[in-house]
Amino acid sequence: MGNCNINEKQEDLLESNITSISNFQFIDAIGRGGFGKVWKVKKKKNKLLYALKVMSKAKIILKKSVQSVINERQLLSNLRHGFLINMQSAFQDKEYLYLVMDLLTGGDLRFHIGRLRRFNEEQTKFFAACIIIALEYLHQNGILHRDLKPENLVFDSSGYLRLTDLGIARIWKPENSADTSGTPGYMAPEVMCRHNHGIAVDYFALGVIVYECMLGRRPYLGRSRQEIREQMLSKQAAIKRQEIPPGWNIQAGDFANQLLQRKPQNRLGSNGPDEVKEHPWFKDFNWQKLENKIMVAPFVPNCNEDNYLPSDGRKDSDDSLSQEQQLLLRRNSIQGMLQLNYQDLFNGYDYDSSQQQSSQNNLMIVSSQSSTRLSKPPTSSSTPKSSKL
Repeated sequence: MGNCNINEKQEDLLESNITSISNFQFIDAIGRGGFGKVWKVKKKKNKLLYALKVMSKAKIILKKSVQSVINERQLLSNLRHGFLINMQSAFQDKEYLYLVMDLLTGGDLRFHIGRLRRFNEEQTKFFAACIIIALEYLHQNGILHRDLKPENLVFDSSGYLRLTDLGIARIWKPENSADTSGTPGYMAPEVMCRHNHGIAVDYFALGVIVYECMLGRRPYLGRSRQEIREQMLSKQAAIKRQEIPPGWNIQAGDFANQLLQRKPQNRLGSNGPDEVKEHPWFKDFNWQKLENKIMVAPFVPNCNEDNYLPSDGRKDSDDSLSQEQQLLLRRNSIQGMLQLNYQDLFNGYDYDSSQQQSSQNNLMIVSSQSSTRLSKPPTSSSTPKSSKL
């Protein structure tokens, strides 16, 4: 990396961003991530409310996650959809990266699972449908989310779920066995086993979420990735007929079971979203009404309540860093660390949606080396699946 000081031209550029932290009024901390906090903020100029994700450059560098945050910003700048949490702008200063996102006030699905443990069939079907619409958009644009889980699904004030966090999302490529990041409880077996993978990984995670909303627990539990992997390899998870809650249609269990198939070619969704939408559990479901958001949601959070995990008001802790990394962070002040050429790693991060012309029909992702047109991941040609309860 070298150890020359950042030059004056780069420093002036950092200080002269069109958007800066001074444009916002901080209201409350509403979440915590691996690199910092998420804040509810108000933009001073137009008085609109946003969610502001604040990420420490030093933590990003120490955790070797520069490419992940750059990747997320690049993807978000080319995506806009009613079932995603969209980015409005991105900017930086010497110490932090900032993402200005849509503010949703209903809390995430994890919070409400923790509060209620499980949901009824109508609610679970609605949640699944919202997720399917979001995944369909991503997959049509060649993107695998790869970290679908309740923490990354947030309710708006009307009870619609929207998908967020593209930190480990990837543009699909045929050879991707090295992309093994994710959350073990929701990670597909092919990712766990370091195999090439496609859109079916996201549908496996959907199956885990449906299972969890129905039964109040995940199909595979363990204290480590290795324990969960061993469970997956030893037994196929399935909802048994007698486990289906009273009043639920048996097709709900079949839907979850087909999504949880260990072999991706046997998994519902491996042939694309149409076969998921056409499963008998969704018979007569009005997809157009859902996409137009004129369907009444069966679960609507009370947005006058605190729908977020309580914040203790402390400064960002370094609990997610190793002891060695914490020592390094204390030994080197952030300012001293970022006076090196590390700033170059974040060149081009800034973005303002109001100044960009994007086309939904000609989506382009600009990588750090070249421009790459998104390609749709291929789907399996296998026949429709069936799973007996």
